[in-house]
Formats: sequence, structure tokens, C-alpha cells
Amino acid sequence: MSELAKNVLISDAKLEITQIRSAIGGKQNQRDTLRSLGLKRIGHTVVRTADAVTVGMLNTVPHLVKVEEAK
Repeated sequence: MSELAKNVLISDAKLEITQIRSAIGGKQNQRDTLRSLGLKRIGHTVVRTADAVTVGMLNTVPHLVKVEEAK
């Protein structure tokens, strides 16, 4: 499931979320969303469950993150 974060669906799966682009020059809500996901810099990866809140945040910044299913 190596893709940009478009069309992430709610499930019980664990997602590996990696920041691939900078938030510099982006809107304030996008910067806040990255921080809420726990991402601090390019290349930083966090693991989150695919609940409704996380999926909503990922759909706000699909162009800044890469989402993979955790192994």
C-alpha cells in the first residue's frame, strides 16, 4: 500500500505515516495537522491506527505524507 495518502479508509489497521515534503509555505492548518500527527521533520515516521480522526488528518495533508500499512 505504498502510496500518497489519498483515499485512506477507516479500519483497525496500523498505518506508518512518513512526512515526505516540507510544511514551509503551507497553510497554518496543514502545519498544525502534521504536528498533531506527531510529525516533526521530513523523513520522520509515526505509527497510528486508521481511526476516523487520523484518516481525516491524512486527507488534509495527502501531498505532504506517504502512508503505508505497518507490518
